[in-house]
Amino acid sequence: MTHPDPPVLLRALFDRAVAVADPMRVVPEHLPPRPPGRVVVVGAGKASARMAEAVESVWGPCEGLVITRYGHARPCRGIEIVEAAHPVPDAAGAAATERMLRLLGSLGEGDFALALISGGASSLLVAPAEGVSLADKQAVGAALLASGAPIGEMNLVRKHLSRVKGGQLAAAAFPAAMLALLISDVPGDDPAVIGSGPTVGEPSSAGEARQVLERWGIVPPPAVEAALARPSGVVRPGDPRLSRATTLVAAAPSLSLGAAAEMAREAGCAVRLLGDAIEGEARETAASMARTALAVQAGLAPDAAPVVLLSGGELTVTRRGGADGVGGPNAEFALALALALDGAPGIHAIACDTDGVDGAAEIAGALIGPHSLAHARGQGVDPLAALNGHDAHSFFARLGDGVTTGPTLTNVNDFRAILVEPPRTRPTGPPLAPLDPRPPSP
Repeated sequence: MTHPDPPVLLRALFDRAVAVADPMRVVPEHLPPRPPGRVVVVGAGKASARMAEAVESVWGPCEGLVITRYGHARPCRGIEIVEAAHPVPDAAGAAATERMLRLLGSLGEGDFALALISGGASSLLVAPAEGVSLADKQAVGAALLASGAPIGEMNLVRKHLSRVKGGQLAAAAFPAAMLALLISDVPGDDPAVIGSGPTVGEPSSAGEARQVLERWGIVPPPAVEAALARPSGVVRPGDPRLSRATTLVAAAPSLSLGAAAEMAREAGCAVRLLGDAIEGEARETAASMARTALAVQAGLAPDAAPVVLLSGGELTVTRRGGADGVGGPNAEFALALALALDGAPGIHAIACDTDGVDGAAEIAGALIGPHSLAHARGQGVDPLAALNGHDAHSFFARLGDGVTTGPTLTNVNDFRAILVEPPRTRPTGPPLAPLDPRPPSP
């Protein structure tokens, strides 16, 4: 069987994974009929403006305020869209969050609040705890991002330095009823981790947040240290103020990986799912997956179907030695994978963030193949130096193998696909036409 050209197939798989998580598709499926009386829509995250657009496509113009990343706004007829900074918060996000809390505070028992939360909300929804300045939060956030700490630990700290996370957004709306719709960008899809859990109870303590900073060698500003020395304002599970709040996950990485798996099978490939909640250092995960890919290839008969290894989750990058290159976990994974495979024939891969932003760069990720290292060295680019300098985006820009999508308006975290062909020469001939990444009509 002749199969699509590997880069064409891999990019189509990524595009399908993004398409099925489009808020215009998943949000209406979870919306109840519009409640009577006053309805207020709030939200934050890189997908939140698109989620708000989806709500108004069903309910019509709504009162509300949603905060999204710069460049991710969408046109809404009633809901105000505010753009702010991500991954380190800024004054625009702080000002909008204060207005959001006041808006929720104006609700009464007969009113209804709809909260739209997606990845990025932890930075965009910012209300520093008493005595903590925005600059303090920015310093701690930047240090956590550079440390390599997993997202769950980062968000635990964020909750205890906030007046809006850890159930406090839902508490602000009480006694109004609240429905929170979430698009998950975290391993395990835990609502307490997505966006730092603004609508669900939080059992952890400020002392545990201090332990996270100590574990990752972060010395916080004095105001942060003082804040974490006293009980924080997180809302505990079972608090009456959460009694009228319901939280649902509307889209998750498993949805996107399942759609990509279906497409790969339609293209004549076998599929193996390595996991939708993989965490860890990008380069270490790449080395492990390279060993897996080589072992899979060694076990294939020459006439076997190609195998696609799919995985999701959230990888991290620990910056060491003062490296200041331009990179993110997906591009770093791809570069480390290319080095680990060392030109092995018949193995291609894509690694991208489904929101179109890998790290803080306006690039989703990258594609690699058997010729990636030779191509780089032929241009005088040292792959290992780029990896050690955390400069993967610059590396792939030189090769022309970066994947740039612009804002995808959704966010179900990392997407990785490794195409493993049997140990033989691929059939020659023109590649097939690109596969249609659009999901089937509902």
